[in-house]
Amino acid sequence: MKTRLLAWWDDLRSSYWFIPAVMTVSAIILSFASTAFDQMIGQDWVEGFGWVYANKPEGARAFLSTIAGSMIGVAGVTFSITIAAVVYATSQFGPRLLTNFMRDTGNQVTLGAFIATFIYCLMVLRTVRSADEPVGDLPEGAELFTGFVPHFSILLAIGFVLLSVAVLIYFIHHIPDSVHASNVTAGVGRELKNKIADFYPAREEKDAILPMDDAPFERPDAPARLAAKSAGYLQFLSVSSLIETARARDAVIELRFRPGDFVTPGHALVRVWPAEALDEDMESSIRSAFSFGRKRTQGQDPIFLANELVEIAGRALSPGINDPFTAISCMDWLANALGELAQRRAVSERRLDDDGDLRVILSTPDFEEFCEVAWGQLRPYVQSDRNAALHMMALLAAASEVTPARADREILARHAGALNDGATESLDARSAAAVAERYGVAVSLLETPSGFDDAVAKHRWLSGRG
Repeated sequence: MKTRLLAWWDDLRSSYWFIPAVMTVSAIILSFASTAFDQMIGQDWVEGFGWVYANKPEGARAFLSTIAGSMIGVAGVTFSITIAAVVYATSQFGPRLLTNFMRDTGNQVTLGAFIATFIYCLMVLRTVRSADEPVGDLPEGAELFTGFVPHFSILLAIGFVLLSVAVLIYFIHHIPDSVHASNVTAGVGRELKNKIADFYPAREEKDAILPMDDAPFERPDAPARLAAKSAGYLQFLSVSSLIETARARDAVIELRFRPGDFVTPGHALVRVWPAEALDEDMESSIRSAFSFGRKRTQGQDPIFLANELVEIAGRALSPGINDPFTAISCMDWLANALGELAQRRAVSERRLDDDGDLRVILSTPDFEEFCEVAWGQLRPYVQSDRNAALHMMALLAAASEVTPARADREILARHAGALNDGATESLDARSAAAVAERYGVAVSLLETPSGFDDAVAKHRWLSGRG
């Protein structure tokens, strides 16, 4: 149930209908409340406020009709502009970035503000009555004529109009700002760093994770195999539910997939020891801990965010776009996230229950896998561009300052060597020599992080000016 709620909430956040629907329902409720308040206080109170204009029924109708017509027209234009911006962003940065723009709360609130104002005015408009209109359920042949103008509700409508104008001004600024390449890459980069901080504990947090154990899990008895029933991406996973399920039956559950993986029907979803523990109730409990969907999401899949930055950079370095500086921005944010990961502790594949017994085996992306996603996948695009190749080599060298583990620095050195080999084959002799020179300094720094004695020279070199 928890995983389904997480998936449901993620879908709501990336929809253009949820927030506008909530605002529309709120506007309907507010219209009933405000008109009821108008009926309770009467209409004489207007005479005590000189700055409040006492509308006649005809004027009130015309005023509310004008607002309603204007708001629905602006809402249509706003929706068209939003769709145009989304189309531009997906063609420029990649279709997987569509979800990021769909999750933009500013666009959702803007659309909801105009629709809510439109609905509010319509609901208030229906309560305006002229003096010659009958009202109420009266006995046959009896009629009561009275006029009604909801002055307080009209004042609220004026306030909504002013608020909608402010929202429109914000929207005009927000749309071009949201599709700016620097802001797009910064948004994904910050989200990636935050996800890493959530998934990987700081090195000083002694009790945050289990002790690392490289020995493979082995049992002499054969496990039971639970196959997947449907195809799709694993979006959310409740590890705590699996631990409780395994503990209740004194079993061990090994997960064959992790969030972000595509699952095909018939493939083993989990393996369970001992085999006899897997009955119908346990199978139902295990399946309820998984949530699948048609696309990858960033909820429990930090690799997906790294893939987005790689996709933007790869498109930017394509011959059709040829924008190495957007690719450089993506590499900066990737290096920022990897620097955060390098200073955190790896997570063991083994999950224990409260009694310290092994219950779940689940792999988590480590530093080497992140480096392969970031630098390995980008290298074929970067090695043929002089500016991008030099910048990546500088970032690999700069990582020596924030990578305390020698094994992690060796991983970075291997990527630097692969980049140097690729640049030698793809670039002209002069550019390849510049990359090779920078590669020599990078290897020296990765072997000895304090290799630069002159702090000013080091800063100039790492920033590409030395």
